[in-house]
Amino acid sequence: MLVTGVVRGCEDPSPDASPVTVAADAAAADAKAGNAAEGSAAGPRRSNAIELPPLTVRSEAPAPTPAPGTPASRPAPAAQQAGAQRATALALPPSQAKKLAIPAITVESPVMGLGLDGHGRLTAPPVNNPRIVGWYRNGPSPGERGTALVVGHRDTRTGPAIFLNLNALKPGDKVDVVRADRRTAVFTVDKVRTYKKEDFPDAEVYGHTGRPELRLLTCGGSFDKKSGYAANVVVFAHLTDVRQV
Repeated sequence: MLVTGVVRGCEDPSPDASPVTVAADAAAADAKAGNAAEGSAAGPRRSNAIELPPLTVRSEAPAPTPAPGTPASRPAPAAQQAGAQRATALALPPSQAKKLAIPAITVESPVMGLGLDGHGRLTAPPVNNPRIVGWYRNGPSPGERGTALVVGHRDTRTGPAIFLNLNALKPGDKVDVVRADRRTAVFTVDKVRTYKKEDFPDAEVYGHTGRPELRLLTCGGSFDKKSGYAANVVVFAHLTDVRQV
């Protein structure tokens, strides 16, 4: 089943907000209430949209194979191949994501499941709870083979939000996702990119590479009061360890 919607989220923020340290323990009831309030709106609000491109690529299916002769089709280095094999060997069964931690930017957040709204778009965490992130529950769970998607606000009208400093992550940084089965899926950041909305590489971001991967997404780029952010920040990471909680 293909998803044909955009992610809703970042609310008219101040792009010059100061860095924030977030340690969230918001109750699930608050998240549910906030999400219900968003879903009851008569229609989408421009000021409340992360506006990721449609999820038209199956995150659980293999990404398109590059044409012969292109750089992406060349054999991967031995270290990269070994990493891919290890990630595949560590792959976990499906289980709900419950908590996200990113030590490098001092982030701890509960995770709520996200689905599609009445307009066919992937919903975002409620703007009245900027310290919570959302996982696309109809795709792979973090640690499962496939590409798990996690989105969060950069900031809102009330100030900084959970993913304000997402673009500060670097290759080698760790992302921990605690799952309902009491396992922690540990991901290692491969790269961080900022894409203009018109140049967003759907297949690269959403597609399945054959191993358990994670994408963290939020707003980015320049900000305009009328149209919002011009780009999206995307963190690419892959599974490198599994811990028992």
